[in-house]
Amino acid sequence: MAWNEPGNKDKDPWGNKGRNGNDKGPPGLDEIFSDLTKRFGGKGKGSGSGSGSGKGSSFGGVAISIFVVIALIVWALSGVYTVKQAEKGVVLRFGEYVGLADPGIHWKATFVDEVYPVNVENVSSISSSGSMLTADENMVKVELEVQYKIADPYLYLFSAVDANASLREATDSALRYVIGHNKMDDILTTGREGIRQATTEEIKRILTPYKLGLKIEDVNLLPARPPEEVKDAFDDAIAAQEDEQRSILEAKAYARQVAPRARGQVERILKQAEAYKQRVVLEAKGKVARFEKLLPEYHSAPKVTRDRLYIETMEEVLAGSNKVLVDNKNSNNLMYLPLDKLMSNTPAMSNTKAMMPSSSDHQPSVTHSSNSGIPMTGRLSREERVREGRR
Repeated sequence: MAWNEPGNKDKDPWGNKGRNGNDKGPPGLDEIFSDLTKRFGGKGKGSGSGSGSGKGSSFGGVAISIFVVIALIVWALSGVYTVKQAEKGVVLRFGEYVGLADPGIHWKATFVDEVYPVNVENVSSISSSGSMLTADENMVKVELEVQYKIADPYLYLFSAVDANASLREATDSALRYVIGHNKMDDILTTGREGIRQATTEEIKRILTPYKLGLKIEDVNLLPARPPEEVKDAFDDAIAAQEDEQRSILEAKAYARQVAPRARGQVERILKQAEAYKQRVVLEAKGKVARFEKLLPEYHSAPKVTRDRLYIETMEEVLAGSNKVLVDNKNSNNLMYLPLDKLMSNTPAMSNTKAMMPSSSDHQPSVTHSSNSGIPMTGRLSREERVREGRR
């Protein structure tokens, strides 16, 4: 039954009479404290002896002290908090910023300090998209994605009402500004990288005065789309540009393949020329040295030297050919020509025929021997015949 319902005799919850009575209202703080002292074994005011009252007061003081100590312990333990590994704690004391708390276990004064943990390692992203007007008065559908991290937790929490919303509005403004200063062909084809960089710089320029505590990690410009009415024509243009780039890359690859081969051939020809030069120079030096050694011998015995040179020369000339030596002056024997051996030696015959005139292609040349023992071919020059006759 409620205390103010009929039949309650105007009594309040504390056992007092109603408003019309002469009793007091709700108990005061001193009465509540006195009631707590009685509960812990003490005596109230005006009751019991003096000694009993002193013991009750002493016990009540101890109980209050224990209660205060327990309250202090609870208050101290309530201030222990933990900052996670990827977070930074923004510490406020009576609402004033005092610093950042690093990851780990920390303590704060409850009801005095406040800590707001902020994740500074997570990479968040926002996107901006829509149909935008280009510099050549065409409409194009563009979509941009911005990835960012929190660089300053305090600025992120208290420099703006909603830092993420501010970043989204800045991104949309920067994208529309850059698209409005570029032509549609560049936006759809080769100018996408330049537009991405220009948009990144514009976003940073817009955000700098606001000090949102954000750091732009990357900006991705997704492929733009032309209006549906001209989409096929732009697809053909893009395909042609891709073919052009492919042809350029193939040409560069072919150049990289051919250039080393050509340089190798040039180097080989230079080496061969150098080797030929050295060989010719050495041969010339050898001939000069041989001539210088032969000259004194020629002065001492000209005829012997000439004969020896002639014999050595004929040995070199006739070394690779098949010859038959016939002494037709001092011999009456029947001449025998080993035609079977001559015909069987095909390579030697072919080499011999290549060196012979056309009039004697079908006959082997015959070498005659003079009385002096020097082999003479059947085709001596006029000077050699005159010299042989003098002998």
